[in-house]
Amino acid sequence: MRRKRRPGEVRALMSQIMQLSRRLEDSSVAEYVEFMRNPRRVIWSNFLAGMARGFGIAIGASVLTALFLYALSVVISLNIPIIGNLIAKIVKIVKDSGV
Repeated sequence: MRRKRRPGEVRALMSQIMQLSRRLEDSSVAEYVEFMRNPRRVIWSNFLAGMARGFGIAIGASVLTALFLYALSVVISLNIPIIGNLIAKIVKIVKDSGV
């Protein structure tokens, strides 16, 4: 059995529907759905994102390695007997490997 809705309830419901519709338009759901419907565009976008991540990882690893080797050379220059000899061997191995 259906009950009749009062005009105030209908207006409030319509207002909520309009507000939801505006929010969906603002969130660009339609553009996202259109993007997902084009497999080539999705693959290309993911390929570029992967390339950027890989490049960032390579640069970050290089910087961290350089900082680590610099810190090791500073410790060597302090002439701490046991640690200095060990680090000197590590640095020599790294330099000999061509890195």
